[in-house]
Amino acid sequence: IKYVVNNIPITTGDIAHRAAFFKLQRKKGDAAKEMIDQTLRLAEAKRLGIRITDQQVDAAYQRFASNNKMPLAKLDAVMAQSGVTKEHFKEFIRAQMAWNQALGARYRSGEGGSVTEQDAVRRMLDKGGSKPSATEYMLQQVIFVVPASERSATLAKRKREADAMRARFNGCNTTREFAKGLIDVTVRDLGRVLAPQLPSDWAEQIKATKVGGATPTRETERGVEFIGICSSREVSDDKAAQMVFQAEGGSNDKDADELSKKYVEELRKKATIVER
Repeated sequence: IKYVVNNIPITTGDIAHRAAFFKLQRKKGDAAKEMIDQTLRLAEAKRLGIRITDQQVDAAYQRFASNNKMPLAKLDAVMAQSGVTKEHFKEFIRAQMAWNQALGARYRSGEGGSVTEQDAVRRMLDKGGSKPSATEYMLQQVIFVVPASERSATLAKRKREADAMRARFNGCNTTREFAKGLIDVTVRDLGRVLAPQLPSDWAEQIKATKVGGATPTRETERGVEFIGICSSREVSDDKAAQMVFQAEGGSNDKDADELSKKYVEELRKKATIVER
């Protein structure tokens, strides 16, 4: 045992595997520091109630092999020969997936400092919970605005107008054209949203709606709204793990990187790290 981080041991073997992993990725790094950080990240995810199952990890490992066009046995062999081991790589995948969820929770709670696309969507659609999934949606929000002072008098009429427009909805390209002749109708392109970022009050309706269609209308504090589904596609939730063979490690999302760094630094400050 080389280090003990909040009562969790890190062995010299763990550090050697991570050093081999860096070598495989052709990148430089402090393997001991990286293992300490990974231990902190996993512990924090656990504290937040995030649990990545063995099935999820195995599926991600399988996808990684497929994406790199190699049979599973070949990937196992690469991991063994390089000194990484498949167990170590799978633990890395687990940590990445758990940490991504922890970061997502941090963003959604507004502690990120910077606003991500998903965060902006969440704020537009109101706060809510989520169910994990790997579908990415392109969404459009249509709001028939009803001022609070006119709510009792005009809400029913506005709902009929919204229902009529929703019935004619046929993809996101024509929405603004439809809205032109209508008074106080706001159309917002919400961009890409991953299923885990969908607010709970809209999530089920969005998931149940076909591409090119729109959710049923809903009365909200702003008036009457519906969401159009422009497109959807499956995305892999272990994108980070898929990047490991690239020479340049690191994400393109500087905001996420910054938040991750800051978050880990906070965890380090609070942690008890003992070197043996």
